[in-house]
Amino acid sequence: MSMTFKKREKEMKRQEKQRAKAERREQRKVAKRAAEESQGTQTNPSSDTEPQPQFDNKQQVANG
Repeated sequence: MSMTFKKREKEMKRQEKQRAKAERREQRKVAKRAAEESQGTQTNPSSDTEPQPQFDNKQQVANG
């Protein structure tokens, strides 16, 4: 094997490792973001689950 081929092969391996590392980093980032969102929805209820104001009591006071 010539030295040029070895250098090229070594560089290709380095780039492949770098690409794999970037992919893992991105996957961890996405997983962390998803975990934070799921925790956020558990601690902060959405507006759909909040009790609606009761208008019946106000009408009774106004009429009575």
